Amino acid sequence: MVTNGRSSSVTKLLPPTFGRRHLQCLLMFLGFAAAFAMRVNLSVAIVAMMDSKAANPNFREYHWTEKTKSRILSSFFCGYICTQIPGGILARRFGGKVMLLSSISISSVMALLTPIGVDFGGWKLLCFMRFLQGIGQGVTVPSMHTLLAKWSPVQERGSLATYSYSGSQFGTVIMLATSGLLASSSLGWPSIFYIPGGLGLIWVVAWIVWGASSPSECTKIGAAERALIESSLRDSVKQDDDKSTLPVPWKKIFLSRPFLVLLVTHCSSTWCFWTLLTQIPTYMKSVLAMDIKSNALLSALPYFAMLVLGLACCPLSDYIEKGNRLSVTTSRKLFNSIGQWVPMVTLIWLGYMTRDQADLAVVLLTFTVGISTTLHLGFQVNHIDLAPNFAGTLVSLTNCAANVSSIIAPLVVGYIVTDTSNPIQWRKIFFIAGGINFFGNLLFILFGSAKVQPWNDEKVGKNHEIKPLKVEMTSDVPITRRESQLAV
Repeated sequence: MVTNGRSSSVTKLLPPTFGRRHLQCLLMFLGFAAAFAMRVNLSVAIVAMMDSKAANPNFREYHWTEKTKSRILSSFFCGYICTQIPGGILARRFGGKVMLLSSISISSVMALLTPIGVDFGGWKLLCFMRFLQGIGQGVTVPSMHTLLAKWSPVQERGSLATYSYSGSQFGTVIMLATSGLLASSSLGWPSIFYIPGGLGLIWVVAWIVWGASSPSECTKIGAAERALIESSLRDSVKQDDDKSTLPVPWKKIFLSRPFLVLLVTHCSSTWCFWTLLTQIPTYMKSVLAMDIKSNALLSALPYFAMLVLGLACCPLSDYIEKGNRLSVTTSRKLFNSIGQWVPMVTLIWLGYMTRDQADLAVVLLTFTVGISTTLHLGFQVNHIDLAPNFAGTLVSLTNCAANVSSIIAPLVVGYIVTDTSNPIQWRKIFFIAGGINFFGNLLFILFGSAKVQPWNDEKVGKNHEIKPLKVEMTSDVPITRRESQLAV
């Protein structure tokens, strides 16, 4: 190792500006982008599949009923829910790298086989392939949380998680913005499956080469960066790197108030988000006479705003947490309040728009979806705060419950909105979604926490609140960035 010849016994650690932890986050960003592109591609491709004249008439057209269409679109989420909880357990046992690799591989292969499969087996085989895609992608979020728990220094946890999960918005934006062009091109609607599927397999190769489950398994990481990550995590709480992982303390998890509050907050946020995602296009078409689904740019705009605002908030999170200006608990509650209470207000406001205010309605919709990206710096990273050893397991539990909310929310809309052109009925929906969002965040403010829970490691007998790390190492640690990068 390169050493410092000065007499001082303590020197500061200076890791590389762009290190292996950033490379892992970049790869997770691209992997999540590919996953979401393959998740939303059918919702836009099915329009061309059922009406080839609106795209490229040289490709086969399928005459499915709306009931069949709904079955096809929902089949992905049936599989997605099934592997949420097993995904968290498997990610802890086999490592985040293996599980994320399996997730994207399965999804990519199914995407590539979709055009052939639907031609051979019709809508039933298409449902089965989408179900398998859901099975594969069900482990994506637990795997990424497990990876982030191992790779993120405590003071960078919020920003690195946001960078990684912003891939979902990137993939959605790219898919929505290009799908119309692809369907109308000489490649036709099959290209909406071939291109993201092919890119997914390219990502798989890159992940095999450069991905790693933890710094200890990465042979290319520099000594300085590894020391920064491991000392940060060690100072916050002991993490279990042994392959024979600690048994999951199921009873203590479900009796933990911070976890139960986190679960409710996740469900409330998902209810609001899926109300927006699934119902706002119908509301704007029926009440405001504006069909945003027919406009690819307008469809992608909210997710583009979400991507931009999310990336813009990361430096602010680093400034707050690295400078020790707020405790991590306060920071989580601040960003979560922005992500849930601001959309609550704008969502209700949206319900009072009239037809001559359609442009303002689009602005409100874009802002409502965009500002919710701050949730990445709120409850969505809180699983790692509570239990780094069980981060994947915790997110699999809350994500599974949240997906039940995503199923119930549209059913409530169908029960209340009997006349889609009636703005009064829609306002009830907006008030319900806003009230649920308000209640979820209120609980998070009152009872949420970023303290590591005792059941994270039974050997740890007390709670530890995560504190920004002030890194100091002994004199054999490099003191210049160049020396840090050269150290072995």
